[in-house]
Amino acid sequence: VTSPCKILKCNSEFWAATSGSHHLGAEETPEFCTALRAYAHCTRRTARTCRGDLAYHSAVHGIDDLMVQHNCSKDGPTSQPRLRTLPPGDSQERSDSPEICHYEKSFHKHTAAPNYTHCGLFGDPHLRTFTDTFQTCKVQGAWPLIDNNYLNVQVTNTPVLPGSTATATSKLTIIFKSFQECVDQKVYQAEMDELPAAFADGSKNGGDKNGANSLKITEKVSGQHIEIQAKYIGTTIVVRQVGRYLTFAVRMPEEVVNAVEDRDSQGLYLCLRGCPLNQQIDFQTIRSAQATEGRARRKGPSLPAPPEAFTYETATAKCREKLPVEDLYFQSCVFDLLTTGDVNFMLAAYYAFEDVKMLHSNKDKLHLYERTRDLAPGNTAPSGTPPALWVALLCLSQCWLGLL
Repeated sequence: VTSPCKILKCNSEFWAATSGSHHLGAEETPEFCTALRAYAHCTRRTARTCRGDLAYHSAVHGIDDLMVQHNCSKDGPTSQPRLRTLPPGDSQERSDSPEICHYEKSFHKHTAAPNYTHCGLFGDPHLRTFTDTFQTCKVQGAWPLIDNNYLNVQVTNTPVLPGSTATATSKLTIIFKSFQECVDQKVYQAEMDELPAAFADGSKNGGDKNGANSLKITEKVSGQHIEIQAKYIGTTIVVRQVGRYLTFAVRMPEEVVNAVEDRDSQGLYLCLRGCPLNQQIDFQTIRSAQATEGRARRKGPSLPAPPEAFTYETATAKCREKLPVEDLYFQSCVFDLLTTGDVNFMLAAYYAFEDVKMLHSNKDKLHLYERTRDLAPGNTAPSGTPPALWVALLCLSQCWLGLL
């Protein structure tokens, strides 16, 4: 699946044309305005296909701000920006960094060490919030994971199979906002089968400012695993592609998590407040029904199923290979194998837990064992749903899979 939204192309053309332009003299401002108008023209051309794209809306607002800052007229030449060659010694190689661009040195020079929190999203999809709430959600389409004064993160989840309620993350957009003398605004975007090792403008750090290297992308495994270090806000982000889908994990100081201007809108951000109640799935109830169905299968005739389909027993055995502790990561693995038949979801759960081990500051809270929130009436898979009904639904699901 390739997004028809071409905002990354617009971003790349503009940043390539204006690299180092904040050093230009006043006589070269018209050249910057021309590039800015070309940027605006590019965003208008792709507007219809970018309605729900966070990077697109950020770019549109950024263009308006830059127009005002540089006193640019919206009318004028819009020739396509020419590519610039970065000068020798550009900040891509610069190692000096002001103290303000190191979170632990600047924000907490005379106070206690910061309290770090973790959020992760993986699989079908499963969410671990900053408060260690663990949920399984539907959340099809575009949803905000994080939105504070320093960065925005948005994910897009798409159905794993046509007509299925099982979804997984197919697109991820991260916007690092411009911050003092540390970093310029940077956009990172990943999609299915495309996990770049650079920001949208081709750079691997925070731009031309003195503290540029306080934001840096490192490729751990080509096309499969990248890590973004944002030292100026004490944040580490891990993005993986497992199979065709993406996983996300972050370690962030509590102070940064709560740095928002509009606290009333915090409930919209999944990492902070979790999924809306009407989007949550009680997979533990479904898991019990799946186990019941497995016993029924042993007593009666088997339903037709494709070769990749898992029974409850084979799914638990497969998950136990990588996840020996039967916590919620293990249970998520079993759930995902039964609902998708894709063994890559087992690896997604495994790597999600590996990221927790690396990023979570409290080693006593790595494993979660119990559902952390009861669902309200009317939600998917409420605890009062008769097991027999779930068995029937699962049988129908298996029959449908067998026809694919």
